[in-house]
Amino acid sequence: MKTNNILISQPITNLNSPYLKLRKNKNVKIDFRSFIDIKGVSNIEILKQKINFSDFTEVIFLSKNSIDYYFKLYKSMRFKISVNMKYICLTESIANYLQKYIVYRKRKIHIGNMYFQDIIPYINQHSHERFLLPSSDTLTPEIPKILNQLNIYWKRAVLYKTTYSNLSDLKHIYYYDLLVFFSPICIKSLFENFPKFNQKNTQIATFGQSTLDAAYKAGLKISITAPTPENPSMMKALEKYIKNKT
Repeated sequence: MKTNNILISQPITNLNSPYLKLRKNKNVKIDFRSFIDIKGVSNIEILKQKINFSDFTEVIFLSKNSIDYYFKLYKSMRFKISVNMKYICLTESIANYLQKYIVYRKRKIHIGNMYFQDIIPYINQHSHERFLLPSSDTLTPEIPKILNQLNIYWKRAVLYKTTYSNLSDLKHIYYYDLLVFFSPICIKSLFENFPKFNQKNTQIATFGQSTLDAAYKAGLKISITAPTPENPSMMKALEKYIKNKT
């Protein structure tokens, strides 16, 4: 089945987005629609978590959103980030995004390959550090379990909340040949908005293991997965998939 119409379940934030180039080069229609709404928690809610943010020596970033809300917190609450602070980023794209806020130095940033388990050896090697994990309220349960099993000091800071978007404007969702998802909550948003969704001939692409697991749990058939050694990004996975369909 040819793929002509693609829906990306997140907003476009960059006019230089590779998806726009893909749309032009492959002559396919690509729409962008966020399936979730994100809102920062109030300073009062943060204070209730009783976290002294200046105590930590390493910050674990699992997403670009966690970077944004961590540095927004830094500005709003005026706590001082040590010049010696180290950062752990789950992927290279997250590490590159961190440059928006700090001067990039490899000695300060450890980059995972794809999965959370990839950064565990590094954390074990630096078990004397104090780790902060900024996250949303929908953190994958396995992550705290893994960290609790390690002999380290760590705290989770819930800095933002995610809710399902109202997708009533997508009444013709079956118009799309391919739906692209980047998080488990986007899968849940699909069925929250369309409880009778029947995949039929709709192709599904997922990014990340937790998203893939959520899609399988929802009974979806998956056509594209990323990241993989062959397709380190969703962009490359889509490009190869579309090429094979033409």
